Amino acid sequence: MASSSTSVLTSRAKPPPAGGLKSAASLLLSTWMGRTGVALLLFLLFLAGAGPWIAPYDAAAQTGMPFSVPSAAHWLGTNDIGQDILSELIVGTRVSLSIGFTAAALAIVIGTLVGVIAGFLGGRTDTTLMRLVDIVLVLPFIPLMIVLAAFFGASSGNLIIAISLLIWARPARVIRSSALGIRNLTYVEGAQALGASNLHILWKHVLPGVLPIAVSQFILAASSSILIEASLAFLGLGDPVRKSWGTVLYYAQIRGAFLNGSWPWWVVPPGVLISMAVLGFALTGRAIETALFPRLQQRS
Repeated sequence: MASSSTSVLTSRAKPPPAGGLKSAASLLLSTWMGRTGVALLLFLLFLAGAGPWIAPYDAAAQTGMPFSVPSAAHWLGTNDIGQDILSELIVGTRVSLSIGFTAAALAIVIGTLVGVIAGFLGGRTDTTLMRLVDIVLVLPFIPLMIVLAAFFGASSGNLIIAISLLIWARPARVIRSSALGIRNLTYVEGAQALGASNLHILWKHVLPGVLPIAVSQFILAASSSILIEASLAFLGLGDPVRKSWGTVLYYAQIRGAFLNGSWPWWVVPPGVLISMAVLGFALTGRAIETALFPRLQQRS
């Protein structure tokens, strides 16, 4: 434990990266957090990419007796209609990750635009946009999540829209703080003095300056998106025609997994995969912050 803490503090004390993304990637993999987080994400990405080829059975086909216990033929047993649970989880990895990544990307695009415009323009525009951010942040999260998912309907596309509308506000506030600092830099003021348009300054100077923060916020948003998708699917608001980790949990809950004793191989494995994804994103995001913003890490 002590050695781990020492390695983290040592990594925080490193100077800012001088070689751009290559140096940041080297710093990312130089810490145990970065290596562990990247390894977890690569494993899950492998499952998502190769799922249909490495799954032992067709996830939608009946391949065994209902409620079969784990065996050599079915490593995680079968569900209530005889479908192989391991195959369901492997195939569902692609759905869970694709919804998480897409929703996070859409949320970061919205948050970056709002944050950059608010931070750079200031004045009434900043006040109006930040009050909108405040409203989104203070609304009760779980009821809002359920209402949005029910309003848009159960499909993967609608889930992505609902999730992105839930999580864009926090990145917007963080990126707005960065844009405020960039606006006061000498070269930005010089561009304004030379008559450059606001659109030119935003595109050429402010947006590139906030991209590293947007990347770290994307990692955190992807983690939140996967958790929200699993939560909505567990509540029966997920896409009913596509298997994901959340839908596996939903069917386990409504088909009595906790009553008939099948929960150890029907509920625990999808929970472990969700935890692995969240831990992988959290460690990777923390390592990216350490790599890109060593001065901020030294102050924490």
